[in-house]
Amino acid sequence: MENNEQNFLQKHVVFFDRNKDGIIYPSETFQGFRAIGCGILLSSVAAVFINVGLSSKTRPGKSFSLHFPIEVKNIQMGKHGSDSGVYDKEGRFVASKFEEIFAKHAYTHPNALTSNELKTFMKSNREKKDYGGWLSGYVEWKILFSLCKDKNGLLHKDTIRAAYDGSLFELMEKEKSSKKHANPLKSTI
Repeated sequence: MENNEQNFLQKHVVFFDRNKDGIIYPSETFQGFRAIGCGILLSSVAAVFINVGLSSKTRPGKSFSLHFPIEVKNIQMGKHGSDSGVYDKEGRFVASKFEEIFAKHAYTHPNALTSNELKTFMKSNREKKDYGGWLSGYVEWKILFSLCKDKNGLLHKDTIRAAYDGSLFELMEKEKSSKKHANPLKSTI
């Protein structure tokens, strides 16, 4: 599938399809998390959590697989509850829902979220008794905030937008790679 034919949610995850075959295996999820600067433990836990959680949902009508593959073309089937609504049920970007995040929760800076504003935002998305959705949303946003906040502890609107369309991950990988080549003796997270 060509990149311009993909919906936003597919673009969000295709970075983790390291061999570009339309299927994301746990090893690729791990490699993707390492490529954006996550440590071995977080990358390992993410690979298990994400692939186990999404494999069967994105493979309708197919038998269970111990390889826990995720099919990129069906990623919208893995959307969890208690989310922001920025992706619709087809995986398309909903600009009004994206803008709503900042209109409702960015009190300190109109185009960025503080840690406390992010917590308020996550709580506002919770659906009753949707514990899996709560956990998924919490983990996603905490990782994004941890990796991408600026020196003042702000998560900027353009960064969040880039996470939604997947372009952020490519930028993070390039940045990590350039730092590694600039100082080969310095280890990363």
